[in-house]
Amino acid sequence: MSNKIQKFHQYIQELLRKLYTYRKAIFNILLAITCGLMVIFMSMTMESANSNNSKIAKKDKIATASQASYVTSWLGNSIGKGKLRVQNNIEGMYVKNDGTIYTNSVWDEAGSEAAIYQDGKPVFTLEDTHGWNRVGGKAVIANNQYIYLAMSQGGMNHPEHDYPPEGEIWHCVRRYDLKGKPAPFHGGTGWDKSMLIVSKNSEITGLTIADNKLFVSNTRENIIHVYNLDNMEGINSFTVNNPGNMTTDKQGNLWIIQNKKGSLSPKIVNYSPDGKNLGKQITDVVNPTAIAIDNQGRLLVAENGKIQQMFIYDIKDQPVKVGSFGDKYGVFSGVAGEIKDTKLYGITGLGTDEKGNIYINNNGFNNSGADLRKFSPSGKLQWQLLGLIFVDNADTDPKTDGINVFTKQEEYLMDYSKPAGQQWTYKAYTINPFKYSQDPRLHTSPDGTFFRRIQGKPFLFLTDMYNSKLQIYRFNPQTDGKIAIPSGLFVGTNGTGEKAISGDWPPYQPFKGEWIWRDINGNGSFEENEYDNSEDYPYIGGWWVDNKGDIWKALRTADGIRHFPLQGIDQQGNLIYSYKSMRKEKTPSFFTDLRRIEYFPDSDTMYLSGFTVDHPALYDDAKIVGSEIARFDNWSQGNRTPKWRTVIPYDNTGKKEIATAAMSIAGDYVFAVTFKTAEVHVYKTSTGELVKKISPGVEVGKESGWVDIPYGIRAFRRSNGKYLVFVEENWKGKVLVYQF
Repeated sequence: MSNKIQKFHQYIQELLRKLYTYRKAIFNILLAITCGLMVIFMSMTMESANSNNSKIAKKDKIATASQASYVTSWLGNSIGKGKLRVQNNIEGMYVKNDGTIYTNSVWDEAGSEAAIYQDGKPVFTLEDTHGWNRVGGKAVIANNQYIYLAMSQGGMNHPEHDYPPEGEIWHCVRRYDLKGKPAPFHGGTGWDKSMLIVSKNSEITGLTIADNKLFVSNTRENIIHVYNLDNMEGINSFTVNNPGNMTTDKQGNLWIIQNKKGSLSPKIVNYSPDGKNLGKQITDVVNPTAIAIDNQGRLLVAENGKIQQMFIYDIKDQPVKVGSFGDKYGVFSGVAGEIKDTKLYGITGLGTDEKGNIYINNNGFNNSGADLRKFSPSGKLQWQLLGLIFVDNADTDPKTDGINVFTKQEEYLMDYSKPAGQQWTYKAYTINPFKYSQDPRLHTSPDGTFFRRIQGKPFLFLTDMYNSKLQIYRFNPQTDGKIAIPSGLFVGTNGTGEKAISGDWPPYQPFKGEWIWRDINGNGSFEENEYDNSEDYPYIGGWWVDNKGDIWKALRTADGIRHFPLQGIDQQGNLIYSYKSMRKEKTPSFFTDLRRIEYFPDSDTMYLSGFTVDHPALYDDAKIVGSEIARFDNWSQGNRTPKWRTVIPYDNTGKKEIATAAMSIAGDYVFAVTFKTAEVHVYKTSTGELVKKISPGVEVGKESGWVDIPYGIRAFRRSNGKYLVFVEENWKGKVLVYQF
């Protein structure tokens, strides 16, 4: 372009010299021609710029998916954003006369081990309970000056900052002011001198205050320690067998739970502040887990046995049970598992205020999650706060078109017409530890949820963080209401050559190799004749259950696909699988480390992910998806040539900042979510092309924790064409729900 302009100007100069006398006319001509050239030049420049911009725009269209194109919602926690939300668990609780609720738990992912609630909302948390090998505990108490928290401080190899040495744990009472800040004292320990070391051997199991003294129970050491509240110095101690939770009556005497141990049954005993046994006791309880004094001076006892109620005792003389609160048999009464206002389950805390309002926390079983409720003196529910999710994800019942949603322990009812965060209702708790004490959910830590309708019947499948197991549950509403009944279990080979699951559970498991358990007699327990065993490559990449009921397992090896065709449903309603019918299929050659597998029999389409020859792993992280996803058509006919391969986020620098944690296919899209950034990448199933990115919206404060479970994303296309995408949000204790 520049050469053409230069030549043109030379021509004009020559013309000017020859036609000088006609310069005015020529000038007008030249002006018109020059303007025309400028327009042409600018047009060509803009065309070039637009060409470059179109490439950028294509990327921006993917990178900046309009917030209006999707909505971020959540389920499982009453509060969806901000620092203050309902903690994962409540393992200890104290209620002041004004209705302030003080709580404690051993662990909360976002550092809210100890929270304070008023008027149906959290108001602050106790600081510095998380990190630097600090965790919370199972007891808390407060007076008008301080809050006293049971906690533990682990070794940090920093003795200059007053930490215990590596391998040692201090079980402490930590003092806080009433605003939640640590309150140091003379003689205190720890980095800020706010900790009182009670034991280096076992955790604190109870706290109470009487006669200006702090009483601390230690179950394992069979002792109650007594400290002066003014200076936090030890006064004395006295012996009580297996002491647990404690409270102080209006006369200043102590009531102490003696926990069950071996053949010794639990009971509640009465002591004076100087350690004298006053002879009063309560023995008609099966599993007392919490006690408190109400505004009338009566003793309240959480009966966490099969009855699942709060018992009320007149303790003026020898204790007499004068009432109870809550439905008899708790959540397992009526329709078993169905959540109702006065159906209790897994009680860990209770108390009343000066007006007689009742506060009860349900923690489920095996720390299922916090369910904190306030009742009026007449027993009417005033409010309920829920923090039910920890290391979990959700999936839909396809029969209900996404209305019924399941996590590993709960069922929710969804109404997508409501605003974000208000769409879910807690419908059912699906564990019954009294009828099914060997339920794997009570003995393991599952996280990823699959829900399937197989031959029209509902089944729940659960995996775990390292894909070592696949748990199977059936439903029978006529006999078990909403309870998920233990039905089957796949366990991978232990690489050590020992039992697949260490310890005493489950009984009768094979001594080595891997196995399939099926509940042949339908009692939900593991019997000697219910195992089918084998031995295989120990490193599992992932599991899949297709909509016909076939189970697929990906092993991280060259012939790494295991296909377990469904052999039918037995008389008890269990799905039947066997090693005899298992098929081995080779991994496509370009995969070097197979991680995930999803097969769709209706279209005979297979999706695989893992590391490849072209994009190898830089380090070993067993939980992530890999570096590529590939689609194969006509899989059952032997086709191993991919229709497409697409590279997914993976950090090639070795810094482990970017990795794809999980994937899920639904309808026209493949959904993949990244590990630390929790960003959902959406690819077309037809081409593998990236078309959209989704991240947490304003509805949840644009924040999420790491996605660190193998099935941290689950997608579903509803009949109206809209998509639901569920993503683990472990940090703030919820499941994100994207809708577009």
